[in-house]
Amino acid sequence: MSKVKPLKWNLLLFLIGFSVFGQRQMENLDRGIISINQNGKFFISWRVLGTDPDDLAFNLYRKSEIGNAILLNEKPITGAANFIDETAKANENNTWFVKTVVNGKEKEEKGSFTITANAAVKDYLSIPLKAINGYTANDISVGDLNGDGQYELVVHMTGVGHDNSHKGLTDPVVLQAYTLEGRFLWEINLGKNIREGAHYTQFMVYDLDGDGIAEIVCKTADGSVDGTGKVIGDASKDWRDTDEKSGTFGKILKGPEYLTVFDGRTGSAVTTVDYIAERGDIGAWGGRGGNGGNDASGNRVDRFTACVAYLDGVHPSVVMCRGYYGRIVLAAWDFKDKKLTSRWVFDTKDGKSPYSGMGNHGLSVADVDADGKDEIIYGSMCVDDNGKGLYTTGYRHGDALHVSDLDPEIPGLEVFGVHEIEEGTKGPGVALFSAANGKTLFTAMNDEDVGRGVADNIDNTRAGAQMWWSGSKFLYDIKGNEIGESPRAANFLIYWDGDASRELLNSNYIDKYGKGRLFTAEGAQSNNGTKSTPGLSADILGDWREELILRSTDNTELRIYSTTIPTDIRQYTLMHDPQYRLSIAWQNVGYNQPPHASFYMGKGMKPAPKPDIVLVKTH
Repeated sequence: MSKVKPLKWNLLLFLIGFSVFGQRQMENLDRGIISINQNGKFFISWRVLGTDPDDLAFNLYRKSEIGNAILLNEKPITGAANFIDETAKANENNTWFVKTVVNGKEKEEKGSFTITANAAVKDYLSIPLKAINGYTANDISVGDLNGDGQYELVVHMTGVGHDNSHKGLTDPVVLQAYTLEGRFLWEINLGKNIREGAHYTQFMVYDLDGDGIAEIVCKTADGSVDGTGKVIGDASKDWRDTDEKSGTFGKILKGPEYLTVFDGRTGSAVTTVDYIAERGDIGAWGGRGGNGGNDASGNRVDRFTACVAYLDGVHPSVVMCRGYYGRIVLAAWDFKDKKLTSRWVFDTKDGKSPYSGMGNHGLSVADVDADGKDEIIYGSMCVDDNGKGLYTTGYRHGDALHVSDLDPEIPGLEVFGVHEIEEGTKGPGVALFSAANGKTLFTAMNDEDVGRGVADNIDNTRAGAQMWWSGSKFLYDIKGNEIGESPRAANFLIYWDGDASRELLNSNYIDKYGKGRLFTAEGAQSNNGTKSTPGLSADILGDWREELILRSTDNTELRIYSTTIPTDIRQYTLMHDPQYRLSIAWQNVGYNQPPHASFYMGKGMKPAPKPDIVLVKTH
């Protein structure tokens, strides 16, 4: 195992919440207010920003079409950012908004929420989908696409798709954008030369150049069409293998590969460059058993992941990645003045590298060494902000990854993951290690293939994260002790009720560990088969709890569910914690994983450290 650079003074600064590094550029969000009618009682919640002073107070107002706005709270609200309005009349148009209060003086704030008169009582917001025959809504990401302080949705619409290990032609990948009010914005069609499947199109949505408008970045090819109808490359080219008798039928193993940045407002292509890494030797990306072997079927060469990371500590860069069973390449790009510039390329090149074969069906981004800059945790390995390998554990490929302060008794962050044991490989099926240096803290299921696993604080009677995985009978504390019965599902997590512990999200329902069902989204469904992942789960509205976005069972709409359970916890929006925000950007990648904050959340948590961020202004 290679050694990590010394932490020393940087770690001390990290632990005391003080930074000498630059402030990270972050979205300038409005108050994200939301109101939900609960049979005549309206639950309202709103955002506390990461830049708000701790003593900032709020006044909540409601305005109907009759008369002036009415102050709903008796005294300024200094605690949690939620309120129950029992006096609103459902037969009137009602609009709620907040004002901040400093030294007794009010200040106007952006953001409001309206429920129209006699609106049907629903426990969700409806986003009608622009239908495409044979397509359904799958992965979703969010960004402020127009600079109004609200999130918009970018939706991956999927038709016929195939896993990399399967032959066959697929439908083109389509990306659509919508406002939270349900207005369709634009559509990008990546064309016949981009294959559909969970491992192919990893799309990043983020404000990369700090102008207050999010960009969309993804791999493109000849015939991709942007949101204005402009074609990228040569539309006459068809690089698919259309020979049904071929071992690579339906795959795309020839032709140019591009990387394109799209404008969030219109979906128009801003700039296109050659994709890094190019295919090269198709068989050199790994075979069964990892580093060794050769896969000429076009399976391992087209395993993609992606992320956004603050590699200089201030500006976000996009990192596009290829391979994880054998050769691994991470290519970091900066976007400025409407141009993409290569920042660095990490390449294991061949099986002689200790980093070869260490990738996951996903990744995570965090400042693991407390130097103010982000690292990429790429499964069983970590790449430093400068594009150099930081360490490798040797635990090889896996399907699930969780990075956060899972053990609050140990300084810094921890990484929990599960691992596949392929032919010719050995090692733990479950591992917990230090995010800073890869030091092993816990292992289990030696030489056994484990497909799924989760770590977070789900038991609200115990401090620290708990761990469980597919096939485990027990729930374990973060030290590795058996403490209870394992949850049935090991898929997703969500903050939903009023305490700081996480709830269990699976399919279309939310459970509280040890207490049972909290919520079921009737008439809605999850994605990706038995993985049962949401379109997105993220803190995009209201207070710090997370919204759940699912597609309706008839595939005509997206449904955004937000909790109506009161909380006493005042917490700034998780989207202003940089690690959590970057988790939302990569949530759609590969085998979707739940987001995590950079600090411990759960039973016995301390107040969250103030994020060292600066809110950008829309140009």
